[in-house]
Amino acid sequence: MPIEETVKAYYRYVKKIMDFNEAIALAEWDMRTGAPKKGIAQRSEVVGTLADEVFKRSVSAEMKQYIDALTDPAVQNKLSQATRRMIEKSKKTYDHYVKIPTEENQAYTVLQSQAQSVWEDAKAKGDFSLLRPYLEKMVDFKRHFIQYWGVETNKYDALLDLYEPGLTADTIDRIFDQLRRGIVPLVQAIASSGNRPESGFLAVRFPAEKQKAFCLHILRENGYDFAAGRLDETEHPFETTLNPGDVRVTTHYRENDFIAAVLGTIHEGGHAIYEQHISRDLVGTPLCEGTSMGIHESQSLFFENFIGRSKAFWEYHYEELKRYASGQFDNVSLDNFYRAINQSHPSFIRTQADELTYPLHIMVRYDIEKALFDGDLEVADLPGVWNEKMKEYLGIEPKNDREGVLQDIHWPSGDFGYFPSYALGYVYAAQFKHAMLRELPDFDEHVRRGDIAAITDWLSLHIHRFGSLKKPLEILNDATGEGPNPDYLIRYLTEKYSDIYRLNH
Repeated sequence: MPIEETVKAYYRYVKKIMDFNEAIALAEWDMRTGAPKKGIAQRSEVVGTLADEVFKRSVSAEMKQYIDALTDPAVQNKLSQATRRMIEKSKKTYDHYVKIPTEENQAYTVLQSQAQSVWEDAKAKGDFSLLRPYLEKMVDFKRHFIQYWGVETNKYDALLDLYEPGLTADTIDRIFDQLRRGIVPLVQAIASSGNRPESGFLAVRFPAEKQKAFCLHILRENGYDFAAGRLDETEHPFETTLNPGDVRVTTHYRENDFIAAVLGTIHEGGHAIYEQHISRDLVGTPLCEGTSMGIHESQSLFFENFIGRSKAFWEYHYEELKRYASGQFDNVSLDNFYRAINQSHPSFIRTQADELTYPLHIMVRYDIEKALFDGDLEVADLPGVWNEKMKEYLGIEPKNDREGVLQDIHWPSGDFGYFPSYALGYVYAAQFKHAMLRELPDFDEHVRRGDIAAITDWLSLHIHRFGSLKKPLEILNDATGEGPNPDYLIRYLTEKYSDIYRLNH
């Protein structure tokens, strides 16, 4: 078969896999946003069946033929950049999954759906014992998968590679050590500061329907396209992409903690804007997705922190917020509001953590995950070790499992190796802003005027449009001129929190 025909056939084959993945994403979104509980078991079976089809197609003899034909050195220079990158990703997926027995992969997929549903009940009741047997099976699956892949040492690196290709635990250890040395002294200085923001007004009741209206407004203002998405409510906020024309956002409203919903919505909106701006030329291919979880988190954290928590942002939106809040902030100055939403203190819940202490939450989870897969820890030990780590890193100890080990959905979903991407994304986001300032030195003025388009245009040009056509470290290096560098994040946090807490006064 001529190479052109082989490429066309390969594209058609891959498109079917992407269609199955879109159906899976829709089914899983429905399960997490209101599907009846009595239908979860059957829906989980449906998801398992669809995932099994993806699995079989990804490791089929036909896929192997395409990989062999299109990785032949004699034809590589005849292929487009997109085709070379696609076949590289297909080969990685093939090599990854071909060693896993089909029945095990299907059972694992069913377990994921079941565990997510059980997690919701366990979290509501604060009872880890409900989730424990499912989590033990999940960890067993992951340990078996690592064995199938033939990884004997640095086992955690095999999981990291699923979410952040090119990064190893050694690199993350270096970055996290540097962050700790920059953050901990700042946390200690704040703890002894006498200039603490007043924040009681943030806990006044803010009706959920008013929060929703304001969140919809902010998403539009930030450039989220509602003709290509929607906002729904769920227990644990997330963004899911069916295709660039259907990118969905969820949030969670707490009537006595409205700022969590606002910032959480901005965060998920950042993920969604990334996906909505991926080049339409990549639709129907495995390149039509974020290039890594770290780069993805850089976009959500960029919007949440460098825009949504900035004073310039609220200079533009504060009067609008007052109208939605029906008088709640009429006697609160903009400066006091800004300081209040940026207050820093140790908290139990990662998604409600302030910018400064957030990386410490990630380090707790990172340490636990490494220990689980290095064989130093078992699932039964998780609640106790979690509490010990929280006390070590943040100086606080959860009162129950709901505000402790059960707070995140990631482990019930099987996403071990995911958590480091949150902190890496924060590091990347600071680097992107530093690079952006070379071309947009009036960044704050754009935000102050509500002109977010100039910012999203830069992000789209350097990051979004590529999807996963470029690898994560390629994106970072091309946009910033260097690899992962936590110095910019440390500098940003030091300057911002020194100002908020008047540390230099």
